[in-house]
Amino acid sequence: MIHAVLFDMDGVLYDSMPDHVRAWHETILSLGIQSNEEDYYLFEGMTGGATIDILFNRAYGRNASDTEKEQIYRKKSRRFTEINDCTRLMAGATEVLSAVKRTGRKIIVVTGSGQPTLFGNLDNNYPGIFNKELLVTADDVTKGKPDPEPYLLGLRKAGITAGEAIVVENAPLGIRAAVAAGIFTIGVNTGPLPDSILKDAGASLIFPSMSILAENIEEIMENR
Repeated sequence: MIHAVLFDMDGVLYDSMPDHVRAWHETILSLGIQSNEEDYYLFEGMTGGATIDILFNRAYGRNASDTEKEQIYRKKSRRFTEINDCTRLMAGATEVLSAVKRTGRKIIVVTGSGQPTLFGNLDNNYPGIFNKELLVTADDVTKGKPDPEPYLLGLRKAGITAGEAIVVENAPLGIRAAVAAGIFTIGVNTGPLPDSILKDAGASLIFPSMSILAENIEEIMENR
């Protein structure tokens, strides 16, 4: 029986990935490091430090120092805040969350973000839906997605097993993390990547939008 649904945040609850991509791309370009926008959709779900290490290894053949990571991630976060006001909710997300809440199941957010205003924004945009104790962020884990640690921590916080949960993810690395944690995973393709990438990552079901998932989520929870 399903007792909880674990949600990624960016690209699932917020239509924020284009702004994250732009902020990353501009920040990294300002360092003289070349990248393309698709990179950041593929990196989505990683901690900021892990993303920076990949880019530094490409450019310099080494990981970034802790100081470099802190400075670069701060700059990226500042740029994201300038171009995103955290009010662009993903169409259909409210309906999916309401359906889960209405059936009495727990709602957990598992995100690779470390934005300091994260929970405040969630609470303002989705009032009465989230519990701060059922939130996993980049600050809570040593290894980010695609490692299963974030989702395993989400299960522990909710006091449930993998077989009692469903994950809703839009990112291939997030899907890989959830599948590695042993959780039935729904891919919602809200970005530019082909469905095949989400399928190859291990998604058991793929929907083209949160709105379409909203029409099916109760049946999935009952019959999974």
